Amino acid sequence: MTSKVIYFTVNGSPEQAEFRADCPAQDVKDLFRAAAEAGPHDILKLYNTKGNIINISPKLEPNSPQSRYKLEVVAADCNSEPFGSELAVALGFDLSVMEKRLQSLEKKILGEAGETPSIVYEMKNQVESFREKLESVEHLSWLGLFKELSSTGTHKPSPFYHKRALRKTREECEHVRENFLQMSTLEVTEEVRQYLKTPTFDNWQWEDAEIMVLLQLMYTDLDFITTFHIELEVLQQFLYEVYKHYNNIPFHNFNHCFCVTQMMYGLIWLTDLRSKIDEIDLLTMLTSAVCHDLDHTGYNNAYQINARTELALRYNDISPLENHHCAVAFEILEKPENNIFRNLTTEQYKRIREGMIKCILATDMTRHNEILNQFKSILPEFNFSNKVHKDNLMMIMIKVSDISNEARPMDVAEPWLDCLLQEFFNQSDMEKLEGLPVSPFMDRDKVTKPSSQTGFIRFVLFPLFMELANLFPNLEQHIIDPVRKALDYYTEMEKALEKEKKEKQNRAQSEKAAKEKSMMTSQLEPKKPANGNLPKPGGSSTAKPNPPAAPTLKHIDK
Repeated sequence: MTSKVIYFTVNGSPEQAEFRADCPAQDVKDLFRAAAEAGPHDILKLYNTKGNIINISPKLEPNSPQSRYKLEVVAADCNSEPFGSELAVALGFDLSVMEKRLQSLEKKILGEAGETPSIVYEMKNQVESFREKLESVEHLSWLGLFKELSSTGTHKPSPFYHKRALRKTREECEHVRENFLQMSTLEVTEEVRQYLKTPTFDNWQWEDAEIMVLLQLMYTDLDFITTFHIELEVLQQFLYEVYKHYNNIPFHNFNHCFCVTQMMYGLIWLTDLRSKIDEIDLLTMLTSAVCHDLDHTGYNNAYQINARTELALRYNDISPLENHHCAVAFEILEKPENNIFRNLTTEQYKRIREGMIKCILATDMTRHNEILNQFKSILPEFNFSNKVHKDNLMMIMIKVSDISNEARPMDVAEPWLDCLLQEFFNQSDMEKLEGLPVSPFMDRDKVTKPSSQTGFIRFVLFPLFMELANLFPNLEQHIIDPVRKALDYYTEMEKALEKEKKEKQNRAQSEKAAKEKSMMTSQLEPKKPANGNLPKPGGSSTAKPNPPAAPTLKHIDK
């Protein structure tokens, strides 16, 4: 079935939509609704070049960029309170309406029963708590609560930082590039050179331009510049393009790219890999680390597949992100001014391309067990001259580098965990809003910092790191011992949180029991008659007051 391409403008910005001719009408409407960033109850209108309204449906006539349709939000759901209106649109219901219904319910019960049951207080507290959470949590910026900060222009707001665009601005990139080129000729001290070769290196002390200088230093100190005739200007332009193609997201950003590359660089020196495999393989490994997360937008493969994104469709649900990272890497290298491999022979380039694809695709965690089990099977007879063995080692090396934060000192590693959880939580929030399966290890309502790490360290990090240390025993002190300390740290944190949770539950139960006891006592006490006279004891003509009936909730129609 052929596809249609529709060109249109929304808020003055040119857009285009593509869908199949047999696409359901509702899907087409939802597509245009998303393009206009409209809420579920907003009214959209599509105008042709003559100013006539046309129907938004699969029967739309294809047009050209010169005859764009015009999409407008002509009516939007709104309340007197700006926050309430935007929240109602974003969530699909109005929180203020819920509060009014609760007030009505409370008044009705109070009139019938004479007092308000505790369940109504609990409901009010839950609604108020929900409102406070929505009003105070900055990570919900994509709900539209910070629209005034997203500004106009071609850069759409990041779902993570409402004050920054997802893509880097041209001004931001040019500023970093200028600083990088000014510093690129500086001589790095021997102390820093040696520090750069260790897993204890602190990335948080370095700015983007400085990080680019350190990446350049890695290529220089491994003799890649001389061996592969890489012009310094080309290397600098390549690193700059890499920097530009990492996005402003909490975890999978340019700083993460540097950390993975720095760990790979350190492992090459710590294992004396230069004496064991060819330099072209080392160049492949280091460049793979540099490029391994290019243009990551902060949503993992599960989200891509469940949301049926363009990447998932393009790569048939097979490692959409990793395939995209590879594609972006070779798009950068396709331009001569960026191509650090341009002086290699055809066979050398073919070998590097094949190796980079294998390494970057190996970072898909759904392939973790497959790659690790293959490495374990060849480990007893590992041979550095065997291509299959060597290829598997290269994949293991980039996997270790990719998830190596816990091998770093705690003051370096823990901030990375905070960044990762921020990215995870934002994804699960989006999954909830879009009605997609929620990734269980990303749900902010279920995951804590220690619980996210203890299982990961035990069942992912340790098995992987230990197998690499079996091949290179000296890595035990460099990557295994720090991970053991990290596991102890998060285990103790988990115990402390569990203890605090139990104490909180016990306090809540005690307060609830005291409240119920107080209510029962007040119900059993005799009420004072309307005339103000207390009943006379023993008089047959004076009836004893009946205890008030227990309050009940009646069904109230919506």
